[in-house]
Amino acid sequence: LELEGQTLLKRTLSVLEALFPDVLVVAAEQGPELSGLGHRVVTDLIPGCATLGGLYTGLSLASRPRIFAAACDMPFLAAPSILKMAELGETADIVMASLQTGLQPMHAFYSKSCLPHLERMARAGQFKVQDLCRVPGLEVRLISEEDLRATDPQFLSFMNVNTPADLECARKLAAGRKRPPSGSR
Repeated sequence: LELEGQTLLKRTLSVLEALFPDVLVVAAEQGPELSGLGHRVVTDLIPGCATLGGLYTGLSLASRPRIFAAACDMPFLAAPSILKMAELGETADIVMASLQTGLQPMHAFYSKSCLPHLERMARAGQFKVQDLCRVPGLEVRLISEEDLRATDPQFLSFMNVNTPADLECARKLAAGRKRPPSGSR
């Protein structure tokens, strides 16, 4: 899917590339649309586990002890929100935003300490990544809306495009961000 002439995946990658020295793309399966990205592309180590399987794969293959995981369908992913979360949860195993709409597991930081728990959940067919926050022994830092309001007042960095209506909404939001303020020339 494209927004403003760029795929949602490339929009996401451009934000991540500016923040992190390594970017790993995890996909359920390889496809031609993933070639030429300039990043290592891997497929799920435990297939059929949806987001949880992708997170497990990314964390397993990461060269660093902690990762930031983002979905590729977040058109307004923004560095300030990511940096704020990193700052507020420097030492936690999981750093995740808790918005009125719920926990945001694919705009979050995870340490490798999560790996055995993710594997156990995958093998048990428990695919809800948010459940990882209730695992005893993991330090979890939930970031509130108030903590994020200064960096992302509308929480657009957390918006996902899951339906044609979501895409249309994103297009309208993007067009509205380009308009000059009323009264200016």
